[in-house]
Amino acid sequence: MTEELDAVSPGRLVLLTTSHRVAPGQLSWPAWQAMRDADRVLCTDPDHPQLPYLRQAGITVEIATPTGQQLVDATAGGRTVVYLPPDAGADRDVTDELARLGGSGRVAMPDLELLPGSYDLPGARLLDLVQVMDRIRAECPWSGTRTHEDLAKHGIEEMHELVEAIEEGDRAAVREELGDVLLQVVFHAAIAEGDPEEPFDIDDVAAGLVAKLVHRHPHIYGDESARTPEEVQEIWVRRKGVEKARESVTDGVPVAAPALALAAKLAGRARGAGLPVPPVPPVPPVPPVPPVPSVRPESTAPSAVPGPPYDDEAALGEHLLAEAAAAQSAGIDPEGALRAAARRYRAATKAAEAAAGTAAGRVAQDRADATGPAERTAPAERSAESG
Repeated sequence: MTEELDAVSPGRLVLLTTSHRVAPGQLSWPAWQAMRDADRVLCTDPDHPQLPYLRQAGITVEIATPTGQQLVDATAGGRTVVYLPPDAGADRDVTDELARLGGSGRVAMPDLELLPGSYDLPGARLLDLVQVMDRIRAECPWSGTRTHEDLAKHGIEEMHELVEAIEEGDRAAVREELGDVLLQVVFHAAIAEGDPEEPFDIDDVAAGLVAKLVHRHPHIYGDESARTPEEVQEIWVRRKGVEKARESVTDGVPVAAPALALAAKLAGRARGAGLPVPPVPPVPPVPPVPPVPSVRPESTAPSAVPGPPYDDEAALGEHLLAEAAAAQSAGIDPEGALRAAARRYRAATKAAEAAAGTAAGRVAQDRADATGPAERTAPAERSAESG
C-alpha cells in the first residue's frame, strides 16, 4: 500500500487568503500565478469581492462548499487546487479537518500551502475602526446625535487619563487610554462628515496631518539638514510660523489650557521672540504643605492651616506666573512638577489613612452617630430647596 501511495504524485492544495481591508483585485503575483496554473479554483462564497476581478482575468472559479476530504480528493493524480475561503478569512471547519486528516497517517495528503493573496499593512485596523464608528454613528440613538460641543469635555478627560497612565508606568492602561483618545478623533471626524456647510472626514484629517509632518521635516523629505534635536526644533518652529502667518507669538496658545501650562507656554513663546519674560520675585515665606494629620479617636476637627502669605489673588498669580516662566526656562514642566508633588502628597495621605486603620473608621462612625438622623438629612433637603 505504501509503495502505491509513493508512486502517485501527492498533488498540491493552496489555501488562498485575502484581506477585506485591501481593495479587491489587488493580489500578490504568486497568488495570480497559482490560480492561473491551477487545475481547479474553488470558492464557497458566490458574492466574494474577488470574483469579478478573477473572471476579468480569465480565471474560471467554481462555486462550491467542499469538505477537507473533498479538497484532498480533488488533488489526486498530482492536480493543483486553489481554495478561496470566505472573505471573512480562513474556513476553520475545512482547516481543522485537513489537520485531522494529516495527523491520522491514513490519508495521502497533498502538499499544503497557505498563500496570502493580500495582507494587512501596519495601520490596517484603523480601517475597521472607521467602519465601526460609521455604523455606530448611523444606528446608535446616542452616538448619532452627539455634537462637537457634546464631546469636547470627554476629549480633555481622556487626555488626562492618558497622562496619568503614562506617569504611573502602566503599559496596559496606556494602550487602553490611547484607544480612548483615538476614539475621540474618529468620533469628531464622523460628526464633521455630516456637517451641511463645511464637511470633512477622517481622510481629510489624516491628509492634513501627513502634509504638515512632511512640510515640517524637510531634513527627511527635503534638502535641509538637521543633525541635532535643537536644529530640528528650529526648523519646526520656523516652518510652523510660515504656515500659520500669525500676528502675535501668543496666537495659537490655547487659553483653555491648565493655568501653569498656559503660563509656561506663553513665557516660552515670549522668550523665543526676544520679548520680556516675568522676572522671578523674591519668594515670600510660604508655609510648608501641611502634614497629613494622623487620624486619632480623639480628633474632632482638623487642625488650623496657616493662611497664605499673599494679601490678594493678584499677588499670588504674579508669583505663580513668574515661577512658571522660570521653570520653562530651566526645561522643567511646571504642570508636571506640581502634578508630581500632588501625587506624592496623595500617596502620603493614603499611607496615613492606611496607618490609621480601624481608628479612622471608628472616628467616622462616632461622628455620624453624633450627628443624628435629622442633621444628616439636612444637607440633602437644603440642596433640593436650592435647586
